[in-house]
Amino acid sequence: MSRRDRDRDRDGKRGSGSPVTVTVCRGCCCGTEAKHPGVDHAGQYERLRAAVGPAGRVRAVKCLDVCSQSNVVVVGPSGEGRAAGGRPVWLGFVLMDEMIDDIAAWVRAGGPGLADPPGLLDLQLISVSRRVREGLPE
Repeated sequence: MSRRDRDRDRDGKRGSGSPVTVTVCRGCCCGTEAKHPGVDHAGQYERLRAAVGPAGRVRAVKCLDVCSQSNVVVVGPSGEGRAAGGRPVWLGFVLMDEMIDDIAAWVRAGGPGLADPPGLLDLQLISVSRRVREGLPE
């Protein structure tokens, strides 16, 4: 199925474009038992994928290069959210299931540009260098 077909809603109208994308760092120190013992990293990833469901896309990448603030998650706006001024939001220290639930709720509400982050996610916001931001895989 082409991207154009995926972007059409059931009435045949063009949709908002790309969905909210949640990028989860899981290949370096993020997502490892060595750095964060007692955290079920694989379980959190699957929980996030299930909770986001069709509202967005969840993907794991090797390294987002902000290891000092692991576990790192980036919530990228949908096409509609970007058109409304939304930009990718970097979250650090995402270690608790409640944070996973809040991220999923935010995605379901529309994500960056369309909805404010719920719960305490605003306390998880991190600032990263432009070099790191621009290195986010497509």
